This record gives sequence, structure tokens and C-alpha cells, in this order.
Amino acid sequence: MKNEILNHLNDPGQLEKLYRKNKVPFKREFSTIYPELRGNALADFWNERLNYESDEINWGTGRELLFVIIASLLAGFIAKIPAMFQVNEEFFYPRNIGFIFLPLLTAYFAWKNNLQLKQIALICGVMLVSLVYINVLPASTKSDTLLLACIHLPLLLWVLLGAAFVGNNLPDYNKWLDFLRYNGDLIVMTTLILIAGGIMTGLTIGLFSLIGFQIEEFYFQYFGILGLASAPIVGTYLTQTNPQLVNKVSPVIAKIFSPLVLIMLVIYLFAIVFSGKDPYNDREFLIIFNLLLIGVMAIIFFSVAESFKTARNITATWVLFLLSTVTIIVNCIALSAILFRIAEWGVTPNRLAVLGGNFLMLLNLLFITVLLFRALTKKSDIAAVGRSIALFLPIYSIWVLVVIFLFPLIFSFK
Repeated sequence: MKNEILNHLNDPGQLEKLYRKNKVPFKREFSTIYPELRGNALADFWNERLNYESDEINWGTGRELLFVIIASLLAGFIAKIPAMFQVNEEFFYPRNIGFIFLPLLTAYFAWKNNLQLKQIALICGVMLVSLVYINVLPASTKSDTLLLACIHLPLLLWVLLGAAFVGNNLPDYNKWLDFLRYNGDLIVMTTLILIAGGIMTGLTIGLFSLIGFQIEEFYFQYFGILGLASAPIVGTYLTQTNPQLVNKVSPVIAKIFSPLVLIMLVIYLFAIVFSGKDPYNDREFLIIFNLLLIGVMAIIFFSVAESFKTARNITATWVLFLLSTVTIIVNCIALSAILFRIAEWGVTPNRLAVLGGNFLMLLNLLFITVLLFRALTKKSDIAAVGRSIALFLPIYSIWVLVVIFLFPLIFSFK
């Protein structure tokens, strides 16, 4: 891409074609070479174009705003189904929490990206089958396979959301990395919305209490539920119509948290030695250990996705390399603990699910670490790391499908 830009620097038409074909690589490579091209009129123009950010808030089109309002109300309605139709909350929410907002976000991106009819039909078909399937599974508070299906179903819906986000070009790994960045931006924006909503809630309840009205129960049953259900939808709308709101926040968060998590992991591994606890015999500790591993993996994915769209940064690459290396050690401990527990007490749905997930994460981490090392030694670039993450997403998806649909049958719904 760098050579293509330099070769066609005085050909505006060809530069436009390069940009439209691969926007992220174009912007990243242009940013690295622009300091050498400063003063060239066309290069200055492209620099302004690629880095232009409006100071005004863009509220999108009227149709977009109407879609978001209707989707938010629908999310609130779905969240209130147990109260309106006397459905058992313990039955409804574990099975259907992902259906409150993820299908609506999927519909938003399907509409925005003008998905082909066959792709829309496939996504809707998988969602409908999943909805029926999860709600007809035998109800049991002791069923491990039911619990695993409920935990993994939102991940399947998340993958379908990714398919709608990517659009009609599913193999484009750049789009999948954009999807990972969108998730990081959405977390930031949704958190800000919830904080603002929490402040407004406190003020509203406080003001009404001053005049003798206790509205806490009414407020939380209606406005609170609606706010929680619609926050990801409103957050998505804002990140897509106003990317400048979080474009500078997300990279900063990635740069701050990556080294902090690295330090925390190293200290944590040393603390385990002196704590007397181990994941081999302590089940709760193993669960927390695996949750920690998933969280660190998410930070690595997000940080790589952020690094992928910016200029090469050796320090950031070193931090990611060291973080990936330490995470491999954590993963190996967790994986060995699961194998130990299987050897001692046999195979259970939970142990097999964790074993498969840990094994896939270990393979992914090994690929990421090797590619980061190659990037550090200038034998490759950070783009290869992003490509490896994107290529592993379908493998995770297959495992999620196995856990949701095959585990209950394999283990007779136990």
C-alpha cells in the first residue's frame, strides 16, 4: 500500500480508488509517510481529508433517528416481557437476555449496509432457530448443558451482529477488525450513557422525594429498564454517526490498559505462589482464573485492532508482545488445571467446554505472539496480527455452535 500511494501520488483518481478499496490500510500507511510528503499540495489535501473531524454533533438522517427510537422502545418492551405476560424471570432472562438488543443492532447494520437478501435470510434463520431452541430446552436448575447454552448463545448472536456489521464482504478481515474496534467504542460510549443516566436517575428521584413522591419502584420498573435495554442501541447510533466522539478515547484506553494489565498479570502470577490457592483443586478459583483470561484476551484483541489503524508504534507492539507472552503462561496454567480435573474426576460438560475454549485461545495467542515478534523484528507488520485474529473468529464461532446445539444432546441435557 505504501508503494502504491507513492507511485500514484500525483494521480488523484488512482489514490481515490486505493482509498475506497482499502480505507484502513490506506489511512495507516499514508500517516506513516506523510511527514516526508508535507508540502506536496495533494498530500496535504489527503492529510486534511483523512484527519478531518467536525466539531458539530451529527444526528444522522431522520430515518436513522426514527429507527433508533423504535428499536429502543422494542428493546424496552422485550425486557419487560416477564412483567407484562407473567413469564418466570428466572426462565426468561438467562435464556433470552441476548435477544433484548443484539438482534436490533443486527437489524440496524443490515439496513445500513444494504445486506443481500440471502444473507439477511440466513442471519434471521439462525436467530429464529436459536430463539426457539433455547426456550424449548428442558427447564432445570441443575443442568450444566442448559447453563452453557445460555452463556454461549449471546456469543452466537454477537457473531451474527458481526456478519451484519461486515456487510456483503465477509472474508474482508479489515472489516472484522473494524467490528472489534466498534465493540470497544461501544463499551466506552455505553458506559458514558449509563453514567449520565445514573446521574439523571439520582437527580429525578431526589427532586420528587423533596415534594413527597417516592417514585423509585415505578422509575426503575419502567424508565430504568428502558434505559438499560436501549443504551447499547443509542451508543451504537452515536458511534456510527459521530466516530470522533470516541476515536481519541479508545486508543488512549488501549494504550493505558495494556501495560497496566501486563503489570497486574505479572504481579498476580507471583501472588498465586504465595497465596496457597491453586486452580487445580479450587473450582471457584479456576472459574475466576478463566474469566481473567477471557478479559485479557479481549484487551489484546481490542489493543491490536486499535494499533492496526494507527501508525507503527514500537513501544505499543512490545507491550502487546509481552502481554501475549504472559497470557500464554496464564492460559497454560488454566489448561493444565482443566486437564488435571478431567483426569481426576472425569469429563463433564463444564470441563469439556472450558477445555475447548482454553485450547482455542492458546492457539490464537501463540499465533498472535509469533506475529508480534515478527513485527518487532521487522519481518512482518501489525497487519498480520490483525489478520490472524480475524481468521480465528470463525473457529470460535464453530465451537460456540457445538456447545449450544451439540452439548445438550451429547450429555443428554444433564
